Amino acid sequence: MNHDASAPAGDPAQILHDVLIVGGGLVGASLAIALQGQGLQVGLVEAAPPGALPAVFDERNLSFAEATVNALGALGVLQKLRAPAGAIRRIHISRRGDFGRSLLDAQRYGRDEFGRVVVARDFGDALEARLAELPQLLRYRPVRFVGLAEDDDGARAIRVADAGGERVLRARLLVAADGTRSGVREALGIAADEHDYGQTLFVTRLRAERAPDGTAYERLDEGGPTALLPRGDGHYGLVHGVLRERADAVSAMDEAAFLAHAQDAFGWRAGRFLACGARSAYPAQRVLAQRCTAARAVLVGNAAQTIHPIGAQGFNLGLRDALTLAELIAAARADDAAADCGGAGLLADYQRRRAQDRERTIAFSDGLARVTSNESPLLRPLRSLGLFAADRLPSAQAWLVGGAMGYRGDVPALCRGARA
Repeated sequence: MNHDASAPAGDPAQILHDVLIVGGGLVGASLAIALQGQGLQVGLVEAAPPGALPAVFDERNLSFAEATVNALGALGVLQKLRAPAGAIRRIHISRRGDFGRSLLDAQRYGRDEFGRVVVARDFGDALEARLAELPQLLRYRPVRFVGLAEDDDGARAIRVADAGGERVLRARLLVAADGTRSGVREALGIAADEHDYGQTLFVTRLRAERAPDGTAYERLDEGGPTALLPRGDGHYGLVHGVLRERADAVSAMDEAAFLAHAQDAFGWRAGRFLACGARSAYPAQRVLAQRCTAARAVLVGNAAQTIHPIGAQGFNLGLRDALTLAELIAAARADDAAADCGGAGLLADYQRRRAQDRERTIAFSDGLARVTSNESPLLRPLRSLGLFAADRLPSAQAWLVGGAMGYRGDVPALCRGARA
């Protein structure tokens, strides 16, 4: 039964969830959808009340890799989008002050597109519409995670609170999908390694002289990326990185000054920047959990790894976390209908299967962010050579393209086009 915590069917403390997900954002909601149809008792703990979306569903532009498009289509989410998505048919990469550039074209690889651009708010609406169709999902909202409770034999217990006070929820498997500053990760005693890139990223909708033609641009310099993503509404999604010490000054700019600032960083490939919407600002940081599992608990998405948005890998990586977990649970239950979703063997398999994709994607994102923001003149010829190689060498292009489309390591079947 799909219900809110404010009107539970029975006493939630007496329910033993097979899987309890804390966090109803992009990855947590996607996991809840992926787990349906397996006969599981799944609970979703959400801070946002009914009728409201979590804060993460804002004006940010999400770049979905092909693997993500495949999976979300199989899960019935993309079909719920009410606004058109923008196709990414080409990826243009360059760095200010360096020679060379790399242009990746999907047609060279027998594809019409590398992926699609979706506004986070629109994606949130689509996820909500799909969640509303799940008859067995227990939704606890608005509810906040308070901490861990004393575990039962064979189950995790957590304390949550709403307007009526605290209660205890129990689960075979606890999933932390509660973001970069994960309260569940902290309660589990899992440390995280942090790095601040010293950059602030401004995000907005932008109208330019030339309408989007399917090309996604990534222009790099010491302040971070200035990216233009082709949206489906005739606008671009702009991500403009600046050094942290300049962020307040850029934030205080009026629209004309901000457009001129972003134009100077990006150049004129899209023509003159004409107008932009409201701006949001986010720090560029890397937060990596030192481990992704604990007894009857697993971290997914930004709770496991928050990475620099350069290359647009974050949500795609987090979704592959969720889909791998759902796939392992389905495989275990296919062998034994009473299989324990939080068993040590299953979590060990999860850690093993996610290792290569996680390590390679983090290394790619972090390495690109560090190398491209370093102004050392010694690095300029090396960067230019790298861009030249990426544009001319098939092996280098294939490596970039495979990562851009979401195919690193052991990829879940739904990402490869299997049906849910």
